[in-house]
Amino acid sequence: MAQQHTFPTDLFESQVAWYCTYRHLAETATSPSGAAAYRRRLLALSARIAAHPYWDTPAGTPAARVALKEQARGLALSLDRSSG
Repeated sequence: MAQQHTFPTDLFESQVAWYCTYRHLAETATSPSGAAAYRRRLLALSARIAAHPYWDTPAGTPAARVALKEQARGLALSLDRSSG
């Protein structure tokens, strides 16, 4: 049975924002100025996610990193579907 993970809200929201920003970057790849802003946002979000204090706790395992990405991607995809 897979372990359930509970993530801090700010960490989860940052990961969801990362996926949404990545999608926007892919959509604006032909616009250099727009793409640059999305790349900067991805870098900032990546740094925020990687440096989050949650990873320094016993719960911050490699499996938790995978679970965070899976849960956040699922929400980001559902947000995309509902807005598109």
